[in-house]
Formats: sequence, structure tokens, C-alpha cells
Amino acid sequence: MEKSLVNDNSLLLPLNKQQTIYDGFITVQERDFRMRIVLPPDRQLKEAKLHCCWQLKHLLRGYEHIVKQRLQQSADLVVFILELKTVLEVVLKSRPECRSIPPPQYYSQLISEMETLGWDKLLFIDTEFRMLRLKAEDSAGRQHILTVKLKSKHPAEAPECSADLPVPLAINWTAQSTLEQLHSQFLLVLESLTEFWDVLDEIDSKTWILEPEKPCRSDIMRRIAIGNNVSIKVEVDPRHPKMLPECCLLGAEHVVTPLRNKLNANMHLWNPDSSVLHNLRDVLEIEFPSPATHEKSSFNLECGICYSYRLEAAIPDQVCNDPRCGQPFHQTCLYEWLRALHSSRQSFNIVFGECPYCSKPITVKMAAQ
Repeated sequence: MEKSLVNDNSLLLPLNKQQTIYDGFITVQERDFRMRIVLPPDRQLKEAKLHCCWQLKHLLRGYEHIVKQRLQQSADLVVFILELKTVLEVVLKSRPECRSIPPPQYYSQLISEMETLGWDKLLFIDTEFRMLRLKAEDSAGRQHILTVKLKSKHPAEAPECSADLPVPLAINWTAQSTLEQLHSQFLLVLESLTEFWDVLDEIDSKTWILEPEKPCRSDIMRRIAIGNNVSIKVEVDPRHPKMLPECCLLGAEHVVTPLRNKLNANMHLWNPDSSVLHNLRDVLEIEFPSPATHEKSSFNLECGICYSYRLEAAIPDQVCNDPRCGQPFHQTCLYEWLRALHSSRQSFNIVFGECPYCSKPITVKMAAQ
């Protein structure tokens, strides 16, 4: 005998002793839909009738044949309810306008929390009152934005939170949590990253940054210009920003090799109490070109093949090693050029050939797919 169908997906109760009429609802994406299933006397699903509320009937318009097919093929009511839920999830994903509308207390709760937090913290709220952007300022005066996507059962369910940070945003949330507490946690995260941003802000203001073109707060890498076709790529650890970062020197070998030797020889001089930029100067024994001393155009040398500086996000980082040439190329451009030459050869992922400008030997790694 069939019993009540109670699970996370539905609540259907038999209305008669014969258990041929079930009434209740099915839950999909936080929405409850009223439905009734009437079985024939032999209680075979093939001849069952499904009665829906108008909202469910509207959603299933155009899917009736699929529902009928699932009804006829399901072994029992439990299986059919799961099949129906699957169909409804597909329908709701394809129709964003059918998403659930939160109950009235959701809006009153939200307004109350915003009044406590302060409306001056609100940068944006969407027309559905689901997505908010809250502003915050760290102790150095840097502006940050916290994006909050609320669930319809707020505050019982934790919201989705995101921000432009170099580390994952971990937020503690309980059914008693509020937006004010959320904002306070965000401020604590910002303070823990203040030293990291101080390090990068100094590098950004006192050197020429080749990559990324427009750094954001989540970027941990900077490619710093040292000279024509010579640069250093550093990756700063957000948790230990003043320690020696990951370093990679880029450029022609005859220029990079002396710098690499100095880096290896002077690594022990790194002082965590000094700034990263100051340490890099001491370890490499150089002065970095800065906005005060050089024009950035001095380092924006075009690719010798495509005659552009930026190719999508890439800049020319392959350089002819002949000191008299030193022509830069995009990795992709040089790879495609050498691959088209009959005289070039390939060993594993490296292509060997001749420089398009001076015909001296040049190599390039296979471009990443």
C-alpha cells in the first residue's frame, strides 16, 4: 500500500482509504507548487491524472508530453515525483522570470538590517532586492566592494558573498547573522590584507608595470620593467607580503643572466622589515625605471612580426638573444612564424629556428593552447 510521500522534494498525503487520491505540493528551487494526483482503482500510474495549481500549469506549458511520458514510465509515485522535479528545474533555469518571490518578511528584514548597517554603505541593489553591493574602506583609505546575493529564506540561509580579493572570502554565517555583522567581517578581512596592498601600491606608483595592464585588488603578480625588453615578474604572497616573492626574469639571455646571478647571490640580504621594492633594488643591484624618470613608451616595444604591443592580453616577451638585435616578439607570433619555416625544427615543445630580423638562432616554446 502507498503511504504518505514526504521528503525534501514533496509532501503528498492520501485523501481516501483506497489511497488513490494524493494531495499536497512539490518543492523546486525554494518554491512550493500545489498538486493532486488521482490514480485509477487498480492504482496504475499509466492511467493517473495530474491536477496542478495555475502556476505549475503555466510552467509546464509545452512540457505536457514529457510529463505524461514520465508518468507512464515511472515505477511508482516516488519515482514520478523525482522525475517531475527534474523537469521543473530545467524549466525554471530556462525561464529566469519564474524564480520565486520571497515572502513579505524578507523585505522588512532586509530594510531593518540596512537601517542598522547604514544606507550610506549601500552602493547598489537590484530590482528584485536579491543582490546588493556594499562599500567598505580599509585603514589606508582604499575603497572596496562586497557583493552579496541573498537567498529567499534570508537570514536562515547564508548569502553568497564575493569581493575583489587575493584570497578566498570566508564568511561565518548563522540564522541570527545580519548584514552589519557581515560587513564587519569583511572589514576584518580587508585589514588582514592591508600590508599586501601597501606593498603592491608602492610598486605600482614607483615603477612601470607591464602586466597586468590594469591591476585589480585580487592580482598578486606584477611584471616590472627593468629596461628595454628586460623585466621581472614577481608574485607576492598575500599572507606574507614582505617575504621574498616568486621571481622570474624575462628578456634576452645576455641581459637576464647577470641579473639572475645577482638575485641568487644576494638572496640572503632580503630584509622582511624593508619594503619589497627596496629589497628588489638591493638584491638585483639596480634602480627601476619610474614614472618620474622614464616614459612608459620606452618599454612598450612592438612585436617584430605583428607590429602591435598587445595581442589580446599578451605583450612581446620573446627576445632575440643577439645583443645587436634584441627584437621582441609575442610568443604566439614567433611560434607561428618559425613553425611555417622549412628550416626550423621542433624538439618536444620547443621550436628552433632563425630570428626574422637578424637570422641568428632563436627558440620559442610551443604556444599554450
